[in-house]
Amino acid sequence: MRSLPDLSVYLVLDPDLCALRGMVETARLAVAGGAGVVQLRHKTAGTPAMIETGRALMDALHGTGAMLIVNDDVEAARALGAGLHVGQGDLSAAKARAVIGPDAILGVSVETEDAAGAIDPAVVDYVGAGPVFATPTKLDHKAPVGWDGLARLIAAAPVPAVAIGGIKTNHVALAHAAGSVGVAVVSAICGQPDPKAAAAELRAQFERGHA
Repeated sequence: MRSLPDLSVYLVLDPDLCALRGMVETARLAVAGGAGVVQLRHKTAGTPAMIETGRALMDALHGTGAMLIVNDDVEAARALGAGLHVGQGDLSAAKARAVIGPDAILGVSVETEDAAGAIDPAVVDYVGAGPVFATPTKLDHKAPVGWDGLARLIAAAPVPAVAIGGIKTNHVALAHAAGSVGVAVVSAICGQPDPKAAAAELRAQFERGHA
């Protein structure tokens, strides 16, 4: 049985929003503030560049307990020994699992209840459910589902879910109330002047929801 990382604060890196400090330093600060997962997402980078950045990220995360997950690039994930996250329009979950092996963490984005209900928990470890809101960091997503839609997606999924899509610090309680085990954020950390403090506040908000 694969052991999930702490999904409560799930950072998705964006090379543009992280440009001030760079993705590696942003990730290091976010993890110091309480992020449990760092997803490397860089839509225009080839596999060699993803592996190079991934190695630097793994060095930065070493000993923290935080997990690196690669977005879409299954070969980079396999080369790094990292987790993988794929969308519905990308490689199928079954094919992705075949490449990354039985032990790596695999996440899948779900935008509809049908897609959430079709998840095989023997193959997929968690889902990213949403988008809750429209977001400029991902222009090809489906219509936002809102909080009620998020709750329906999470209820349909047979695995833990993180809320995705335009999530900010003040949304954490609502995401928790909808049933999510965490929030996946981009600008709420990458675009902030203090990524460590931003991650710490997100984590505090989530832990408040558990209290």
